[in-house]
Amino acid sequence: MFTLPRSFSATVLAAALSAVFSIPPSFAQGADVQRVVLNGNAGGKRFDGIGVVDGGGGTSVLLKDYPQAQRRQILDLLYKPKFGASVSALYVEVPGDGNATQGSMPSHAHARGDLNYSRGYTWWLMREARQRNPALTLDGAAWSAPGWLGDKGGLFAGTEYSDNPHFFSQDTVDYYVSWLQGLRDVHGLRMEALGMRNEKGVNYAFAKALRGALDSNGFQDVKLHGFDNWPNDWKLRFVDDMMTDPALRDALGVIGAHINAPEYAVPAAIREKAAKMGKPLWNTEGHVYKAGYDGLISIVQAFNENYIRSGVTKVVNWYGIAGLYTMESYSGEKEAAVRANWPWSGHYVINPSLWGYAHYGQFTEAGWTYISGGSGDLAGGGTYVTLKSPRSDYSIIIETKGAKAPQRVRFENAGGLSGKKLAVWRSTAQQQFMRQADLAPDGGAVMLTLEPDAVYSLTTTEGQRKGSFDAVPALSAFPFPYYETFEQYQQPKQWGYLPHYFADIAGAFELADCPGVSSRCLHQSAPVPTISWAPDWHQYTIIGDDQWQDYEISADVYLNPGDMAGVMGRINHVGTGYGIIPKGYFLQIDDSGQARLVVVRGKADKKALVGDAEQQALIRQQNDAGEGGEKVLASARLPGISAGQWLKLKLRFNGSAITAYVNGKPVFEAADALYARGMAGLLAGALTDTVPKKLSMPYFDNVLVNRPGGALPAPAERGPAPLY
Repeated sequence: MFTLPRSFSATVLAAALSAVFSIPPSFAQGADVQRVVLNGNAGGKRFDGIGVVDGGGGTSVLLKDYPQAQRRQILDLLYKPKFGASVSALYVEVPGDGNATQGSMPSHAHARGDLNYSRGYTWWLMREARQRNPALTLDGAAWSAPGWLGDKGGLFAGTEYSDNPHFFSQDTVDYYVSWLQGLRDVHGLRMEALGMRNEKGVNYAFAKALRGALDSNGFQDVKLHGFDNWPNDWKLRFVDDMMTDPALRDALGVIGAHINAPEYAVPAAIREKAAKMGKPLWNTEGHVYKAGYDGLISIVQAFNENYIRSGVTKVVNWYGIAGLYTMESYSGEKEAAVRANWPWSGHYVINPSLWGYAHYGQFTEAGWTYISGGSGDLAGGGTYVTLKSPRSDYSIIIETKGAKAPQRVRFENAGGLSGKKLAVWRSTAQQQFMRQADLAPDGGAVMLTLEPDAVYSLTTTEGQRKGSFDAVPALSAFPFPYYETFEQYQQPKQWGYLPHYFADIAGAFELADCPGVSSRCLHQSAPVPTISWAPDWHQYTIIGDDQWQDYEISADVYLNPGDMAGVMGRINHVGTGYGIIPKGYFLQIDDSGQARLVVVRGKADKKALVGDAEQQALIRQQNDAGEGGEKVLASARLPGISAGQWLKLKLRFNGSAITAYVNGKPVFEAADALYARGMAGLLAGALTDTVPKKLSMPYFDNVLVNRPGGALPAPAERGPAPLY
């Protein structure tokens, strides 16, 4: 019998046994141990980050309305390094006045020659995110766009799969450049990348023209990615053309698509061509619609498999912060990292999925390197990915989703990596993002036993923590009654021209000076039909509580020539995410005095979605099986009504009895029991019959939601600190 020297490691013994007896090292260390050799000198692909989308609908419209303290906390949980999700990438919608899933956001250019770089909240959100993490990468693309783009020609030929070829025009090239200029010159922010348009086709001439315009306007460092469609069928075929079209190849710095791992993987032929051209592959919109812990582990699985199966080096998931009404589709229970649906109470909820982002975000940064040979499948189920920092630190992100039993893995440092001990953070269904005992390398190797259905992050970096805040306010109902006079917004620019709690579903309802009187109003400001991402209806905005039953909604309305406007009640559905026809009631009047009381039964466009099966199932589920569309309960032409005057419209609900008032007088009475509850809203009306077509642009003031016949309450007070 002999004793091995203390310095004689298990790794050396395994190598000796292997050399003498031709035994594989993994067997020499125990047949049940998977051996992974990490060579920090092997090179690898650049890691371009993981993160979230903000937009693709009005996903953060209510975030801006939170009390200052909770607003800061929610943003910290997403963007503050080594605190919460700590994402390294933010992808935004370039706002375009039209619906883009759950809602619309105001454009910086409603009309040709109109520029305003303070509208909306997207600038504010990007600034807040970048202030928390100066290394955060910024990226984005348009979903909807203002309807004036391309209306004077300048269209680029060759569009394949587009609902509106006017988007691919010189106007849109200029529109994108002006948006980047506002971002840079007014808000001090620069984008790292920019897409063509979300899920709406391929146009080579547009990509080339946009690249040239970016270069000539000081944005040479902004990468263009395209074409950001679902990758099935022909939608990655443009990669073939990049191989033979040098100008297209030079225009697109990145190959982008919506790659829903693990369901889809980029074909090997596409990956080979991308590598040959030196173009990275990005997932410009991932989807993990799973609640609870399943959402956490599935996010890590998706991030790992995007790289392992498809060679994807950047993933942004739709979406990060659910700052929208819970009645809307995709309202955040399964989709978001943080639910911020209740700003009037200050209440918010951290979804477990946030800690899935944290398993990447707190252990990596954009600019690190995927170590060649350091990522793959676990023998007992699951995956692992290894990333190296420029300073030789490294992190290993592991998930064991679906594994049937514990499994042992040995990670061996073959050089080029830090020799420091590895901190270990673990998530299970019982406990999320918890620090475990550190692993001290033995002969450059560490071994650990991985539990089934768990997530691990191993790292030589320091400073991670599970951030939290004490005493999150309790949930409470939307304030009732609610009276908004808009007079507290003396400087609308400070709030992005958006009043608290209104959520635009389509169009741009903005704070403005009232016509003819010295006061503040809400004005539908989009002048022409938008290039909408989804099938359109009227322009409308919603507010309140979807559990409201018996109440009245009233507003003062000012009609321009050709306008129509209305008030809405018992709105309990605003579309499926692709289409915006609501369910509820509205009273509408036009400048000739033609008035209608209508019930809308939410029959959405049933054409097949360019999306996943769950999204299509949601459309079928949320639409009535019977007759849809609008049913007129009453109508009449009222005398003495014309453009250029103020009217007061009111809808009163009392059980199944519905009464419509104009200027204080009842004009319609109807009985309808289809909808018993829902939110309030304002309606700007349908398209007029003018050529070219225009949108109604009425003004609204003194919006009141009250008990039937209730006394006038005090006006709503100004909310949180201004955005700008």
